[in-house]
Amino acid sequence: MLRSPVNLLAFGFGTGLAPVAPGTFGTLPALLLWVPLSQLAWPLYLLIVVAMALAGISICAKASEAAGEHDHGGIVWDEIVGFLVTMFLVPFSLTAMLLGFLLFRVFDILKPWPISWADKRVGGGLGIMLDDLIAGAVSCVILHLLIRFSPWVFV
Repeated sequence: MLRSPVNLLAFGFGTGLAPVAPGTFGTLPALLLWVPLSQLAWPLYLLIVVAMALAGISICAKASEAAGEHDHGGIVWDEIVGFLVTMFLVPFSLTAMLLGFLLFRVFDILKPWPISWADKRVGGGLGIMLDDLIAGAVSCVILHLLIRFSPWVFV
């Protein structure tokens, strides 16, 4: 499965093939990506994440087709990009990274509206990506509110 470069990306370099909680394990590479990305100017960070999201539509669609299943649980490129959306404009700290990870995973797993709407109504590679992009955006807003109104948490 991981011999294809597309599948290697889609399955999070193999982390999405974890026997339990593949989405959570599949989000872990995003933590490593965020560390250097967090040091970039925000326009460059945004450009990279948008490029990853757009590429993800094709990556997830092709991997889904290869797996023979729409939104196979091991496809985690969407989780990687969703976490990077969560961390947009968040200053680097281990506390922020952990809290962003937790927020993103909670919203990705529980899928409250509008995340659930996107998950159920939009198909293909876009559908695979969209619910995680929305979960990332919601998590990003909450994380920024926590940073703004509870700065002691991030000291």
